[in-house]
Amino acid sequence: MGMSPYFQDLREKVGDALVLAPGVAAVIRDEDGHVLLHQRADGGWNLPGGAIEPGETPAAAIVREIREETGLSAMPTRILAVLGGEEFRITYPNGHVVEYCVTVFACDVEPRTAPFVPNEESKELRYFGPSDLPDLGLPYLPTMLFGDVDPIHARFQRLQSP
Repeated sequence: MGMSPYFQDLREKVGDALVLAPGVAAVIRDEDGHVLLHQRADGGWNLPGGAIEPGETPAAAIVREIREETGLSAMPTRILAVLGGEEFRITYPNGHVVEYCVTVFACDVEPRTAPFVPNEESKELRYFGPSDLPDLGLPYLPTMLFGDVDPIHARFQRLQSP
């Protein structure tokens, strides 16, 4: 979809300056426990996800992002992690700097009824196991992607002791 009108307006005001943005990401597993990734237009691989729009709940945002990037219908089932900080700061090729605070959801998807069609956000979809996982550009932990899904506890970065 590209940059939303909200972020376009914000960028007109702040230029390339750092913007803190709430985001979402989806962990979608197949029956073998492999994780679905999409190949972005720039060639890199990532979890389906993106920025939350004003007035949108995180759960609605992940459903929308999965549909936009994969064409799949999804339902978030639980929060796996809440992540952020400098490790989630990206400088895009156009110079825009964004630091994401990402809510990572485990999601179930309905079986695909039509073949995947590449679009402006995704060139390819593929399931990966722990041994063939490409660099995702953001430090998602393999234990979060492939470990047991704890229905009670989400992961988050711990504070360092003083």
